[in-house]
Amino acid sequence: MKFTVKNLPFAKQHSLLVLTVAFLAILAFLFDTALSKPLVYQQQLISQGELWRIFTGHFLHTNGFHLLLNLAALILLWALHGQFYSLKNYSLLFISSALTCSAGLYFFSPDIHQYVGLSGVLHGIFIFGAMMDIHHKDKTGYLLFIGVWLKIAHEQFYGASEDVSALIDASVAIDAHLWGAVGGLIFSGMYLLYHLKSKKKTKSS
Repeated sequence: MKFTVKNLPFAKQHSLLVLTVAFLAILAFLFDTALSKPLVYQQQLISQGELWRIFTGHFLHTNGFHLLLNLAALILLWALHGQFYSLKNYSLLFISSALTCSAGLYFFSPDIHQYVGLSGVLHGIFIFGAMMDIHHKDKTGYLLFIGVWLKIAHEQFYGASEDVSALIDASVAIDAHLWGAVGGLIFSGMYLLYHLKSKKKTKSS
């Protein structure tokens, strides 16, 4: 199918939560001075009971370039796979990826004391889109799925791009990419399994 603006998934169920995430990230950036201290992911404060930080930290960014990079990725993923989004599955996908990302950082990457940004969650959203492509017999889904894991593996072995680190004025938390992708993988597997079981029940009834 030829790509045109008309083909983009503008329907409310496909786009509303994407716009909401973008709006919250922009809002958090505009009020960064007031919000960064109480909302940023900080391992020590989380261990002291400030558990909301495992979710809220994903909406904060180090600078304008960091925000723009993540917003561009958010919109690109929507353009690619927004037709698979619904208000329910996108909200659960986002929450699952965010919490798995933070839990992974907390338990398995204790050297990361502070983290902000959507990039971990975006990797989870990417995994979901690729798996939905595969489920719908779109062969590009396999390329996307393999490609994102190769990217993550490359980061784990060789580190992140120094140019990106300089651009966002912070070290790229490559472990966040890994754990966000794991969160997206777990959610997507459960989501597809649920729908396969639902189809079987419908056929048998």
